[in-house]
Amino acid sequence: MRLAVLGATGGTGRHLVRQALAAGHEVVAVVRDPARLAGERPEPEVARVADQTDADALAKVFAGRDAVLSALGTNNRGAGVVTSVTRAALDAMAAVGVRRVVAVSAVPVGPMPEGESLAYRAVLHPLIGRAFRAVYRDLAGMEAALRAADADWTVIRPPRLLDGPLTGDYRREVGGNVRGGRTIARADLAHAMLAALDEPETFGRPVGVAY
Repeated sequence: MRLAVLGATGGTGRHLVRQALAAGHEVVAVVRDPARLAGERPEPEVARVADQTDADALAKVFAGRDAVLSALGTNNRGAGVVTSVTRAALDAMAAVGVRRVVAVSAVPVGPMPEGESLAYRAVLHPLIGRAFRAVYRDLAGMEAALRAADADWTVIRPPRLLDGPLTGDYRREVGGNVRGGRTIARADLAHAMLAALDEPETFGRPVGVAY
């Protein structure tokens, strides 16, 4: 497939680009600063878009692509960025006829699975929600934008991300979160995003992933 990757310089985005190229896809990495991908092997095509809320600029990059992958992330200080860029990306996709998009969200944006432990439900989950409230609000806004769009979207909801090797050995829950899932490596998150690309059962649905 011909893919455009947003957030390509981040921890998950780098794995996404490498794995997509290794699988034989054509990849354009959409970046603000091309220097941050210097030395990547294999080397992707790079498109510099300084303002990624500019739908017209994104449309020029997306034209002729089969799908857009978003590994965008944020923090409490930068909250709001993911929603804004996603809205621009969806407008750009509509302008050039690209329908498929797979984006990273997070476990706390979705409902809690049945059977979670009392400690998680009563202590850990609320603590995480309060600590990263602005981040999850941003990701919830991104998911709302995707649901409102005329697009074949999938959101992948991971728990805490680790720096570990690609294993391909993780659990997945289409339509919900993985019960008891607390971590996943960024490499396996990237693997799950690519795997969902051509799976119609994931269109218009969240997908939980975790070990």
